[in-house]
Amino acid sequence: MAKKKKLTIILVSIALILLSFIIYVLWANKAVTVKNITVESSLIPKSYDGFRIAHVSDLHNDEFGKDNKKLLSLIESSNPHIIAITGDLIDSHTPDVKLSVDFSEKAQQIAPCFYVNGNHEQRVPEEYEVLKKSLEEIGVVILENKAVPFEFKGETINIIGVSDPGFETDYLFGDTKAVMRKNLEPLICEESFNLLLSHRPELFEVYADLKVDLALTGHAHGGQFRLPFVGGLYAPNQWFFPEYDSGLYTDGDTNMIVSRGVGNSLFPLRLFNRPEVVLVELKCIN
Repeated sequence: MAKKKKLTIILVSIALILLSFIIYVLWANKAVTVKNITVESSLIPKSYDGFRIAHVSDLHNDEFGKDNKKLLSLIESSNPHIIAITGDLIDSHTPDVKLSVDFSEKAQQIAPCFYVNGNHEQRVPEEYEVLKKSLEEIGVVILENKAVPFEFKGETINIIGVSDPGFETDYLFGDTKAVMRKNLEPLICEESFNLLLSHRPELFEVYADLKVDLALTGHAHGGQFRLPFVGGLYAPNQWFFPEYDSGLYTDGDTNMIVSRGVGNSLFPLRLFNRPEVVLVELKCIN
């Protein structure tokens, strides 16, 4: 009888642990957070010291609160000067242009929004054309292999956006480095601080070689499952144990920030990998 009671206690304990773990995973997948990253550089104009960029990536038509109220509230409370959206705003498997536009319209009311596409936009060309037209109508700056000057307190930086290489070459096996180099190189301004918006972190070598000052990227989803002391398990185009999955990376004078993103696509769950908005603060150092 005592053994039976002990076994029951063990089984109930295991069941409670499993249930708690499931509840945690489900909560964590919707518990979007803000990650603060400071980028220090002598190349940052003095007037941009303290300049804040809310970096949003890989929304994938997901919702955080009704009409994305929770996500938008986090962005607004960060008090950004601009908002950078780095691709996969829509999801190619269940594209919902209206949801993407509604989010972007509300974000545009918080701060000027700059947008580059991702591989999911490339997969649904008809929906993407509708998305682009709608974003333009609400004032979002669309950067398809394009650079625009942005003035703040009398000084200007160069904001660059490059389309996902999948628009020009095979997503998995094409020469994405060559495509990125061809499209990015003419947009670099040697006289300005170059802020690059790109979906792809695995092309960091190209960004550094062309002397981009700061690149904001996504695509890796934080490695989907994050393992203690290891990092992300798998990322698109980087495969298992990706080199660039989350946070700040530096090569010479080039910094790259990889957002873990906010939404999911084919695989619906993350593990130890909460969705995030990255708040980037620029710091000018002498």
